[in-house]
Order: sequence, then C-alpha cells, then structure tokens
Amino acid sequence: MELEVTLKEQGKISRLTNRTFCFDERLRTGFFAANYFLRSREIVRKYNPGHIVTMQFFQRADDAMACGIDESIALIHTFAIHPEELIIEALNDGDIIQSLEPVLKITGMYENFGFLESMIDGLLARRSSVATNVYRVVAKLGGTPCFSMADRQDDYLTQIGDGYATYVAGIRRVSTDAQGYWWGGKGMGTMPHALIQVCGGDIIKAASLYKRAFPDEKVTALIDYNNDVVTDSLILARHLKTELKAVRVDTSKSLIDHYFDGEDTSGFDPHGVCKELISALRKALDGEGFNYVKIIVSSSFDVYKITEWVKLGVPVDMYGVGTAFVNNTTIGFTGDLVMLDGKREAKEGRENKPSIRLQVVPYPIY
Repeated sequence: MELEVTLKEQGKISRLTNRTFCFDERLRTGFFAANYFLRSREIVRKYNPGHIVTMQFFQRADDAMACGIDESIALIHTFAIHPEELIIEALNDGDIIQSLEPVLKITGMYENFGFLESMIDGLLARRSSVATNVYRVVAKLGGTPCFSMADRQDDYLTQIGDGYATYVAGIRRVSTDAQGYWWGGKGMGTMPHALIQVCGGDIIKAASLYKRAFPDEKVTALIDYNNDVVTDSLILARHLKTELKAVRVDTSKSLIDHYFDGEDTSGFDPHGVCKELISALRKALDGEGFNYVKIIVSSSFDVYKITEWVKLGVPVDMYGVGTAFVNNTTIGFTGDLVMLDGKREAKEGRENKPSIRLQVVPYPIY
C-alpha cells in the first residue's frame, strides 16, 4: 500500500498567504483578544509608547509538529498596525519541534501587535495539536491508509483549519469538502448508517439504492447496523459481488458483536471493534472468495490502538480516526515578551532563546 508521509518530508509545504484565510473582521477591533491585552495596549500607547519588543512563542512537548504558523503570520500582516515595520521570524508548518523551542518571534512596537498574542497562541495550539495527533498516528500506520473523520468531533467552524493541519501531517483522505478547502481536497463518501435505517434495516435495499444513485462508484458500506458484521458482510458481498469495494466496521465499544454469541470470550475483550472480530471477518470474506473486499475500521481508534494492531498484523485496509485527531490538549503555546529596546527583558524563566531555524518572513508574503 502507498506509504503516507508528511508533506513536509516530501517538500510540498510552502508558506500560505493572507489570501488563503478568511479572517473575521472583528479581529481588528480586539473582539477576540483577551481584555487585559487590550488594556495593556492602551496604557502603552498613551503613556509609554515607542519601545521595541520581541515576543516569542513556544510550547512544551518534544517531537511535536508545528502548524498554524502561516495562519498566524497572515493574521499579523492583516491586523497589526503598520505590519510592514515588524520583523517576523518563523519556522514552517510541518516542522518537527521540541519543548521550549521558539517557533515564531515578532519584533516591533508593542502597541502595534501585542493585542494579537492570545489569538496567535490559540491558532498555534489548535493547529499544532491536530497536526501532532495526526503525525503520531501516521508514524505508526506502517503504510496502512487512514482517513480523518474529525468533522463530527468538534464545532463545524474548526473543519477548515483542522483539515489543513491534517494535510500538513500527511493525511489527505477527509470526510468533508471543508476539511480540504485550503489545500484543494474533497470529502470521501460512503453508505452511512442513516441510509440503512431509512431502509428499515435492510442492508441489501440500502446498498442497491446507493448503487442506483451513484452507478459509477463501487459501494463502501457501514456494516455494523445489526451488530452482526460477519453475517451482514457476507450477505452484502454475495449480493453486490465485485461492486462491493469495502465494508466499514464501526461497532460501539459498549456492544459485543453477535459473532461472539455463545462463544468463550474470557481470553480477550470482545467489546467494540476488536481485533478478533476483524480477523474473523477477513477469514469469512476470504473463505467465500471475497478477498477483494477491503476492511475499514473506525470507532475509538487512536495512536496506541493503531500501534498495537499494526504490530500484530490485524487485517485492516484503512483506519478511520476522529476524536483522537482533534483532542486539543496535546500542544499548548505561550507567547512572551523577551526583548525590550534591543536588550534582554523577560519574566523569570522566559528568556529570549536563540534559534538558527527561524527564518525572517518578508512583508508581504505574496
């Protein structure tokens, strides 16, 4: 199978521009800024203006993937006062970063950009968290494809940025067009549970209607509606034959598939999408000549479960991951003022950190 690597490794990440992002104009007024930053700007502007400061941004995890840098630069160039006078030094989206390493530095008059601090923190934290989560999963896939189902795990307004972070980290298979908006991707389509439900639980009818509506596509079907994935997969495969491309097993971890009814499961946990169920499904499909039908798994997959399954060789053709990609506790960024009028000036423990990796970003960047 095609190995998915990060686009940074492929050399395909280039810096995005102000034109890529559709910023809310209320950013200009400070609507999204922490109020104490607005008050600080007002105090400095009225009573202590003109000092040149350097603000640097860092986080505290090792081997994380930076993302949101281009978006932050565009934010600064769009909403800072006299952005052409600022010196911006930055890493690139997709760079692997270490704890306390600066990823972005801004030098200029505080009153011209300081109020953007918390918004930059948020952009870097969100995008880097998603990118790092995806990057860590991709590193463990062993070449097995994976797609992002994260559209359903958060506010829909996060989809575009999260989709870009997912792309930076090496996954281009996404659920919605919004997730691919910044990089030109399109959402994947399958036969959902809802269609089966509307058909009264009849998987044959649901599959037939799907095929009628999209005659040029082979069917990928969610197959756990009746919580009997082996039986239903065989029924569907016998009906569709080579028109069945794949089945997706999405069993809730609160359920035990009917395949295990009457079986001794004392030696393993049979709940949800377990490896024993997937192995049985592969064996059953192959046993009737349906070796061409792919098996896709989803529901509660994360880097730890994927690592184990890949190591054990569980017969999975594609993983679907949602919550684990957009868990936003992974990477948290902090911005600090560390230089004042060319001299070191920072709170204890937050000194200016030199970096040979930071690059000066020209204004404008397009």
